[in-house]
Amino acid sequence: MINDEIKNTMIKNTDSIINVNFSYLKRTLFFALFLLFSNYTFSQNFPKQVKLIEDFVPKGWKVIYHTQGDLNKDQLDDQVVIIEDTNPKNFRKNENFGSDQLNLNPRIILVFFKNKNQGYTLVAKNNKGFIPTENSEMNPCLEDPLLETGGISIEKGLLKISFRYWLSCGSWFVNNADYTFRFQNNRFELIGFEHSEFHRATGEESSTSINFSTRKKSETTGGSMSDDHPGNEKTVWSTIKPKKIYDLQNMVDEDYFEILGIERN
Repeated sequence: MINDEIKNTMIKNTDSIINVNFSYLKRTLFFALFLLFSNYTFSQNFPKQVKLIEDFVPKGWKVIYHTQGDLNKDQLDDQVVIIEDTNPKNFRKNENFGSDQLNLNPRIILVFFKNKNQGYTLVAKNNKGFIPTENSEMNPCLEDPLLETGGISIEKGLLKISFRYWLSCGSWFVNNADYTFRFQNNRFELIGFEHSEFHRATGEESSTSINFSTRKKSETTGGSMSDDHPGNEKTVWSTIKPKKIYDLQNMVDEDYFEILGIERN
């Protein structure tokens, strides 16, 4: 495990290495992102069936994101919500860069199927820290990863969860991670992963796209968003051998690095 001194040094150095090799910048960013993820593991008791979605929300929690659509091909609108704890003890005063106050309250995603005879059934939840907190104590400059993406959406029967990692200090990079889940084998399995990043100063960009159904992966590097720094884009395709089947219920923050194939030690 990387010690805190090395981690902090990597983050501080990011601003001063714009002109060095892009692959080094990319790896440095991933080490910085390692610090952004929360490690909350917490438990809440949820009823399996209720008439209203609000009845699933524990006392002291609130719904912060909501979407609806058919997820199991029964022509009924299913519901997906992200809830957040409101415990005052999870707010921290910040005297460094970033927000004056950090909201470290944990978040949980809940997926409900609409019942034909009214009411809803809870079919999936994740309370393992996969959904990031609004702020990060280790990286107070991190903006809420769900703020710009809206977090969740349902498109063509698929559940999409999107995160955007943007720091106001400590890194010039912006990262986007999009997860696509499909209800199959009685669970929500990850079938697609899209990852992109760009450097706000140079315009350099790269992306990774993984189709877990076909086991194909494309990696595009050398792109550019800047007219002043034309890129030399190159895409490489490969066949992947996933280490496991990723399903929403068991997703954890470390899966981000595992999916990308980044070594963390």
